[in-house]
Amino acid sequence: MSAQLAFALPPPAASNNIVINARCCLRIGVEQRAIVVNGLPVHHYCADDAVAEAYAMVFLVESGFAQQTDVARAFGRSVRTVRRHQGRYAQGGMAALGREEGWRPGRRRISAKRLRSIEVLKSQGMSNRVVAHRLGVSETAIRKLVGPSKPAENEQLAFAGMTSAATETPPAETPPTVPPSDDAPHAMPCTKDISDDVEPITAPADDGEPVPMSLDRDASDRTFDRQLAYFGLLDDAAPLFREGSAVHGVGVLIALPCLVESGLFGISRKLYGEVGPAFYGLRTTVLTLLLMALLRIKRPEHLKERDLAACGRVLGLDRAPEVKTLRRRIAHLAARHRAVELGAESPRKS
Repeated sequence: MSAQLAFALPPPAASNNIVINARCCLRIGVEQRAIVVNGLPVHHYCADDAVAEAYAMVFLVESGFAQQTDVARAFGRSVRTVRRHQGRYAQGGMAALGREEGWRPGRRRISAKRLRSIEVLKSQGMSNRVVAHRLGVSETAIRKLVGPSKPAENEQLAFAGMTSAATETPPAETPPTVPPSDDAPHAMPCTKDISDDVEPITAPADDGEPVPMSLDRDASDRTFDRQLAYFGLLDDAAPLFREGSAVHGVGVLIALPCLVESGLFGISRKLYGEVGPAFYGLRTTVLTLLLMALLRIKRPEHLKERDLAACGRVLGLDRAPEVKTLRRRIAHLAARHRAVELGAESPRKS
């Protein structure tokens, strides 16, 4: 009896094949890699050739054989890496794919102009925190360049000394409790650039509203006031305005005298008290909410779509409060449960 012939079965799927999708797979050898599409090898390269591997990823995506997510999963890369390889190949071809990872040798991480600005600010005796705030970077970045600054205790003592010197006024110069007549100018000690033009933002003297103070010179840069608030020496930032044109939303300031005349700020202070040492105090928070209502900004989250610097010009500040800051203030006021009393007192006062 003749022996039965063995039927040739297809070889089992190799364990060294990585499936990219239904059409493509990556075949891994000892020293070689191969891209197989519909059973046909279309690209192969050495295992240690990083440039050829990057091109293989670009080739699969650009040819329409696979998606970025599939290629990234098969090659053990992120989608961002695949996208970066595509961009480099589109700009400079294979030579661009050979670019080493990380910061290019010889390239300055910080421009010479920025370095000169840091040197000038540090020569003026500013701390790393103030310099970082001026340049819009983190304090750690400044510290890596110039080293640690002076201890914070010295700055706090300096701020406290300047604040106490600015707030000390002789008894004879104290403004009278009775409002002055129309022909006598209203004295406002310890304030800078706050003249009769911006006087309406303070409440009438009858309500006991404290006069805000500021030691800054530039209305667009309130660094000093923010430092005072940080050290607990300022309860609310004074509004400072500067000249400008095409300021968005400035028309809402027309309603400001009416809001002040209604006594809403004095009532809010009587019901809610203070929010503690802060740059954005109670008066600023209430004013921000009122102006948001006039500008038809319904939720604090909608401030993300606005230019906070432009909104700050309407408030008399360098920037409007961030969403998280405003949310914190609203939560603090809501915890007092005085909204009903505020609504009842406001029409009675007006």
